[in-house]
Amino acid sequence: MTTPTTATDVRAQAEAHLRALVGRDDVTLREDQWSAIEALAVHRRRSLVVQRTGWGKSAVYFVATLLLRAGGAGPTVIVSPLLALMRNQIQAAERAGIRAVTINSTNIEDWQPIHDAINAGEVDVLLVSPERLNNPGFRDEVLPKLAATCGLLVVDEAHCISDWGHDFRPDYRRIRTLLGDLPTGIPVLATTATANSRVTQDVAEQLGADVLVLRGSLDRESLRLGVVRLKTAQQRLAWLADHLAEQPGSGIVYCLTVAATQEIADYLRSRGHDVAAYSGQTEQTERLALEADLAAGRVKALIATSALGMGFDATLGFVVNMGAPQSPVAYYQQVGRAGRGTDEAVVVLLPALEDRDIWAYFASLAFPREELVRQTLEVLAGEGRPLSTAAIEAHVDLSRNRLETMLKVLDVDGAVRRVRGGWESTGQPWSYDAERYQRVTEAREREQRAMLDYLDTDVCRMRYLRDQLDDPDATDCGRCDNCGGLQLSTEVSAAAVEEADARLSRPGVPLEPRKMWPTALASLGIDWKGRISEAASEGRVVARLTDLGYGQALRELFRPETPDGPVPVPLVQAVVAVLGDWRPAVDAVVHVESATRPTLVADLAAGLSRYLKVPLAGTFAIVDPDLAPGQGQANSAQRVAAVGRRYDLHADLPPDARVLLVDDLVGTGWTLTVATRALRRAGAAEVLPLALASQS
Repeated sequence: MTTPTTATDVRAQAEAHLRALVGRDDVTLREDQWSAIEALAVHRRRSLVVQRTGWGKSAVYFVATLLLRAGGAGPTVIVSPLLALMRNQIQAAERAGIRAVTINSTNIEDWQPIHDAINAGEVDVLLVSPERLNNPGFRDEVLPKLAATCGLLVVDEAHCISDWGHDFRPDYRRIRTLLGDLPTGIPVLATTATANSRVTQDVAEQLGADVLVLRGSLDRESLRLGVVRLKTAQQRLAWLADHLAEQPGSGIVYCLTVAATQEIADYLRSRGHDVAAYSGQTEQTERLALEADLAAGRVKALIATSALGMGFDATLGFVVNMGAPQSPVAYYQQVGRAGRGTDEAVVVLLPALEDRDIWAYFASLAFPREELVRQTLEVLAGEGRPLSTAAIEAHVDLSRNRLETMLKVLDVDGAVRRVRGGWESTGQPWSYDAERYQRVTEAREREQRAMLDYLDTDVCRMRYLRDQLDDPDATDCGRCDNCGGLQLSTEVSAAAVEEADARLSRPGVPLEPRKMWPTALASLGIDWKGRISEAASEGRVVARLTDLGYGQALRELFRPETPDGPVPVPLVQAVVAVLGDWRPAVDAVVHVESATRPTLVADLAAGLSRYLKVPLAGTFAIVDPDLAPGQGQANSAQRVAAVGRRYDLHADLPPDARVLLVDDLVGTGWTLTVATRALRRAGAAEVLPLALASQS
């Protein structure tokens, strides 16, 4: 190909690349697509493109890549958080003759050959996850050379850069460092479909001065939005069973929790639907197969958490949400999975009362209090050497995920640094921006209120979502249920409701015992390590707090404002049903003493003793009431230490007894684990835990 010399020549060349990319001879660039490509490939500017899903943002960076590579530029580096999207983008790039590769956590064995190919100039596009940017080896050895030699940097899902965004990821903030290391004249493109004005401004400011912002209409002409309000979980499940087959093509049923994906998929399969569960806990090989099945229409639906993010090659006819996401912006992103490559797609939201409980749980994972951050910094500074996350965990009462997220923020802020072997203090001063964290928290609360308003609004639903995204061109769509363009039945069959009720009324969830002691116990003076030799057998809980069936009753029971008292009769019946299915052979009952619900736990243990006709042999008793009930709840090492100080076994066991160990609510599982160790050391032959509920 000849090198273009004028803007007209460049555009003609760009459209030739576009036709190769999409495999059609009748396509041309949108004006904003051309504006972005021209800014990148001709003027070498930084650009932010905020356009709806399916608009063609990936075409912009692939076409710009081909133009820049033809002019001798280095490879394009694309930072993308979605592995599924990476795979689809690589396939699309290959159609246009673009040599694309990816470095992520699933292809470690390919890293060195990929590095060699990059060094040899054999790679046009490198896709990396944001987490890779702060991997010490990649950051220190690969990233500097990429920054010096890349021809274009692309930040996909750029709203993740901003902590005002609905899906903020601390690793994305590392991109600011990468931007600062780029040589002058290297173009940068940031893209997103879900950014309101505040997020757009924040991202543009982080990109630097003289940024071209191209923001288009966020209407999705193919989507027909609707809400179905039903009172019970049984009715919502029945609606899915009765109406899933009516939805066009294949699609996604989004759920708020992993447990719900499994529960709903199991129920729908029992009703004859070809569906499968999908979440971040799904094994990688299975995830790939399920994504391929969905894209090819070999399944009716995947019952998924937000871990499922499909690329533009997937043509989906519907999205159903069983439960509302926390914000209209997050909801707009999820429904955007449907309607690509099709003229019409149906979007249905079935909200539930428990949605707000789940939102409250996720809100509890916000940035930690200042004293916990300071404690972490003091631990690192005091050691004077790198510490692993597990080692830090022994000194700071935070869960592994929250601690890791906090460290990533501190890394971006320059207070700590990830190195081989863990994390180290930089010694740099750091201030806790309490005002900003509070403003972000308040923004999240406003988003939740706006999501609740979406359910009840009588205005156009697409217009409502576009208004939430500050789309100045928002107008009535004429397609949604409020506009009269979609009629959604609320009818459910008696048979489907009965089957759903039977499914949800079936109590009993296996409780897997802990198998390994936390790695950092030695630093707390506790000599328990490796595999737990005195572990419990598999136990049971009536349900998880997040479950659709008994979850609601259990959430009510364990609310802080609910007074202590005997086990409610419906839950007594549920416990009896669990025992009927489980049939544990036991010789004695021991219960974990509770400071907050002593009557509840004692009543449960006494009732089990009478029902099973075995003695109450004692308690795992509170001996240090000064330790709070949830002390150390956030991480494993701290929790084991707290339980060991708080409790002691007061029991008189029959010889070689099989013990039913009774508790009310299982959080981390460490209380039952430590109690089991004590019981086994007191002569118990087997310990079988039983509780009313578990938190997960």
